[in-house]
Amino acid sequence: MPQRYIKLQKEKEKCATMPTYTGTCYCRAVKYNLDLKTPQDARTSLCHCHNCKKAYGNYAITVKVPLSCFKYTESPTLKKHSMDNGSGKVLNREFCGECGSFICDYGDAAKNDFRYVLLGTIDEPGVHDEIFKPQGEFYISQRMKWFPPIPGG
Repeated sequence: MPQRYIKLQKEKEKCATMPTYTGTCYCRAVKYNLDLKTPQDARTSLCHCHNCKKAYGNYAITVKVPLSCFKYTESPTLKKHSMDNGSGKVLNREFCGECGSFICDYGDAAKNDFRYVLLGTIDEPGVHDEIFKPQGEFYISQRMKWFPPIPGG
């Protein structure tokens, strides 16, 4: 059995013992499911890099999940934009071509393993504070001076 297949099977075994969380873009044309085994399968972080500021208006709050736990259920308008993020590495962003809502992003190094899902696209109210509370930050040196640090991050 190919090593890649074995790795994907192990990742799938980690999924689907928590409730399935759904997510959508603003116009609801793009829909997805998150099937996580434990809250630890998801790591929520804030990114303060220049690229996230350009894409999202200030910073990004993303939930890093195993690719095997993330699945589009409807995506007729899904588009992808790929670009060098300024460090020589390619950053991929997937978004709705109709309303423009970003759904997730990932670097080429993580494209076969993880997705960084935009927290605001997860539909269930309340889980943002309970399950997907931010645990860390990236590019802290670029954080807006008025923006407080994440407690315990």
